[in-house]
Amino acid sequence: MNILVTGGAGFIGSRYARGLLDGDFGRDGEVRVTVLDKLTYAGNTANLPLHDPRLTFVKGDILDGPLLDGLLPGHDAVVHFAAESHVDRSLLGASEFVTANVLGTQTLLDGCLRAGVGRVVHVSTDEVYGSIAAGSWTEDAPLLPNSPYAASKAGSDMIARAYHRTHGLPVVITRCSNNYGPYQYVEKLVPLFVTRLLTGREVPLYGDGSNVREWLHVDDHCRAVQLVLERGVPGEVYNVGGGVELTNRELTGRLVELCGADWSSVRRVSDRKGHDLRYSVNSDKIRRELGYRPAVPFEDGLAEVVRWYRDNRWWWTAPATAGALP
Repeated sequence: MNILVTGGAGFIGSRYARGLLDGDFGRDGEVRVTVLDKLTYAGNTANLPLHDPRLTFVKGDILDGPLLDGLLPGHDAVVHFAAESHVDRSLLGASEFVTANVLGTQTLLDGCLRAGVGRVVHVSTDEVYGSIAAGSWTEDAPLLPNSPYAASKAGSDMIARAYHRTHGLPVVITRCSNNYGPYQYVEKLVPLFVTRLLTGREVPLYGDGSNVREWLHVDDHCRAVQLVLERGVPGEVYNVGGGVELTNRELTGRLVELCGADWSSVRRVSDRKGHDLRYSVNSDKIRRELGYRPAVPFEDGLAEVVRWYRDNRWWWTAPATAGALP
């Protein structure tokens, strides 16, 4: 099976590509993986086993139609991770997010149509639903995004749905909760706090820290994506949650303890504009239909992540990964 992974040098995409090649999802050695990545600030070829003869790396942009026309033929499936994904950056400038996430997805799906790709998984986020005070979103909840990033992802979801309904392109959409794990670029909460705490610096906690997020280990997310690729119903949406909800203050406390720091390292900062209070997805559908269950216990996964960043300083102190937002 030949699989094209867009954004495959980033955090989640690279874990998925490595998992395919390592047989983590039950596939045999016949799988071949093409990674397409623009290598912007969050992409890093150090995340990939470039020596593996079953892996082809292509530096390029999903907005490049001629490139896609030369690349897509011969691929059985496309798993689409490529996106601009950081909320804070979208608040500073939304146009890059709209261009990459909406127009980029449309350009990619056009290429998939021309190439006759047999399966597309469009990887999205729980943030498209907005904020929920109680309970959990099901897949039929309305999309009410509150940040430019989330709005651009909601737009890409609608494009993906339209290409299935209009053109019959076999697209399946996933919407995951907050991911954590090794190789995550240091602008996101977990790696930002871990790398700062390990180097004796302060960490910024938005507002009173009461915002709630549901946490999902990247290994579990990638297993779910593979299940959806293999058995998901085209045109359907599948929520992928980790089942662990914590306030940002609670998560900060756990990271402070794991890093051997104390609360004097935590600095309260002004809350983010339009900061959603709570995210929570209902994963009953993917459990019932595809047999998905999170397998990584949160406490074990978080401790393992701290150990990874402690043991791999070369990765997050290199120039390619040193440009995180303060």
